[in-house]
Amino acid sequence: MIYPVYGYGHAVLKREAAEIDENFEGLDTLIANMFETMYAANGVGLACPQIGKGIRVFIIDTTQLEDDEEETADKIANNEVPFKNGVKKAFINPIMIEESGKAWNYEEGCLSIPDITADVSRKPNILIEYYDENFELHEVAYDGMNARVIQHEYDHLEGILFTDHLRPLKRRLMSRKLENIKKGKIDVDYVMKFSAAKKKRS
Repeated sequence: MIYPVYGYGHAVLKREAAEIDENFEGLDTLIANMFETMYAANGVGLACPQIGKGIRVFIIDTTQLEDDEEETADKIANNEVPFKNGVKKAFINPIMIEESGKAWNYEEGCLSIPDITADVSRKPNILIEYYDENFELHEVAYDGMNARVIQHEYDHLEGILFTDHLRPLKRRLMSRKLENIKKGKIDVDYVMKFSAAKKKRS
């Protein structure tokens, strides 16, 4: 099942999400449907608030970002670090324990804010505690792109969007685009639900 992605302007995107317990009904189905929804929208991460559910669950699949052999060779030749260690998993009731290292900028986008991207500064190393879909507790360190995607999705559970990290001037410059998204005045190739629109668009 593919869920509609809630667009910028929905209140659920700005609220802190609630924890769930191991008796949460339909968790396996929810997670499977989230992956299906994410892939249909060509995303690498999706948080429950983005599908209108205010609970502390998000998924990522950064294996889609892994460099192929040609890209790896090019990056090595340019003294860049290739990306080879993608992660595909669900995070339930996560707690960000630590973010460390020298912050770095990278252009981010969001399925809830289509057609808008901007450089966001994040620290490269994280330590996060979370439950998996079997409600087994983990504490794992991530870095680089994996850390960034996790931080982005974790923000969603805190009611934070990537645009909230931008300078006020940058946000003002994109205010018209954001207002159009709120009204559903945007063309996307996946199903969305807009706060000020009378009907869903796809």
